[in-house]
Amino acid sequence: MGNESAHSGKGAADAGVAGGDILIVDDHEQNIELLEAYLDELGGSVRSARDGLEALRLIEAKKPRLILLDVMMPKMSGFQLCRKLKGDAATRDIRVIMITALGEESDKARAADCGADDFLTKPVAKPDLLDRVRLMLARG
Repeated sequence: MGNESAHSGKGAADAGVAGGDILIVDDHEQNIELLEAYLDELGGSVRSARDGLEALRLIEAKKPRLILLDVMMPKMSGFQLCRKLKGDAATRDIRVIMITALGEESDKARAADCGADDFLTKPVAKPDLLDRVRLMLARG
């Protein structure tokens, strides 16, 4: 089941991202908790899914503005989920930032081929994540 929590504490600098619905997709609870803590200062809502299939159910129920997507997951990889989302007219405009321990250039190229809008390598630094999230939410 997805985990949903509303975050508050928006600053004037984050006015453009306020109300941004973000979906975190990662099979490790500690990664989800860390990303949720990092995103807390942005406001908006943050939901989470533990695999690609759960993410699809949550997306169908309510389309997020941005997805933070792990690559290596059971049932459906982040690459597979991203390709599916970007290939569907109803979800192709959702921004996707892939976050993974994979750091090879070929992995970044594969993420781009799947339609990912950006790519971050774990461990993710909070300032880098927040900068990328702000940029993605400001665009769409």
